[in-house]
This record gives sequence, structure tokens and C-alpha cells, in this order.
Amino acid sequence: MRISHIAMYVRDLEVVKEFYIRFFGAKAGELYHNPKTGLKSYFLSFDEGTRLELMNLPEMQDQKKVLVRMGYIHIAISVGSREKVDAITEKLYEAGYDVLSGPRITGDGYYESTVLGPEDNQIEITE
Repeated sequence: MRISHIAMYVRDLEVVKEFYIRFFGAKAGELYHNPKTGLKSYFLSFDEGTRLELMNLPEMQDQKKVLVRMGYIHIAISVGSREKVDAITEKLYEAGYDVLSGPRITGDGYYESTVLGPEDNQIEITE
């Protein structure tokens, strides 16, 4: 058994899609649009088959995001090495994204950083 994909609603599909393509090498499928409901979405594919679905509905209302809350809190992306964690974190910082922590070794031995991506979604970058 495996998780097929994770989905998230976003305000700006194009901005979020380009973020994952630029910094994490995602490959985007074709834009899906359901004219009846107004739903638009992209499936982003990453190495080894992981997929992220980005969705938007025109009438959506955003909820205030806080760093510590109930429910899903972040997406973790393994990039393969400490050097890549460092390099991607630096690129994100230089592009104006907030680095919340790291790169660092956590108390349980993981090497990671956490950044605030588009629309204030947390992304954990691991080796």
C-alpha cells in the first residue's frame, strides 16, 4: 500500500506550480478544468512517483494559517543529500522565501530545513 497523491487548494495555481517545478524539479500534467464546478487542477509528479495535486475553486475562502495547528502541517521533500538541502534552502532564501529553520540536524538525527513556500505553506527539505 502507498499514498497515491496529496492534494491542496491554492489561490494561484500557476505560481504554486512554477514554485515546485523551479525548486524541486516537479513535472506538471495538463491543466484540468471542470466548467460545471469551476474546479481547476494540476497534478505535479516528482521522482519515484510521488504526486501533488494543486486545486482551485473560484469561490474558495482562505483560512488563516498558523505554524502550529491541527491537521496536515507540512510537505516533506527528500532531495538526496545534505549538500542539496543546503543548496535548495539557499536558493529559496535568495528568492525571498522565509526559512523557518535550518539547515540543521534535528534532535532525532534528521538533516533538514523548513521554508515557507507560496501561500504560506510549510515545506520541509530533507536529505
